[in-house]
Amino acid sequence: MFSDFYIGQEATISKTFVFDEVVAFSELSLDRNPIHLDKEYAKKGIFSDLIVHGLLTSSLISAVIANKLPGPGSIYLSQSLKFLKPVYHNEEVVAKVKIVDIKHEKLIIMLETQCFVNDIIVLDGIAVVKYMSL
Repeated sequence: MFSDFYIGQEATISKTFVFDEVVAFSELSLDRNPIHLDKEYAKKGIFSDLIVHGLLTSSLISAVIANKLPGPGSIYLSQSLKFLKPVYHNEEVVAKVKIVDIKHEKLIIMLETQCFVNDIIVLDGIAVVKYMSL
């Protein structure tokens, strides 16, 4: 029930993205930037190794919202994203969402959205969702 949500409530999910998953995302998204796929190319760049697509990393936020908080029936209204550090292949990413505001009359929840690698924030943002539980 919507009344069960409260400011400060949190949920997390974690995942390690491996090369084959990055390749699959690259094919689905049509983003074939070699910094994600070509190790020799990536070695010459500013990150010195293969990195995971930023939007693949941020998809974990969507997973938390859809499955945990607020959960099934959540409708994304907006999402801001700041990519602070790269995520490399085979690193565990922890996505966390935290309720920062609730508009009870409109069934709207504002969430702080963050992704971490080794307890360091790599992605930071704010999501606004409408909760439409069936």
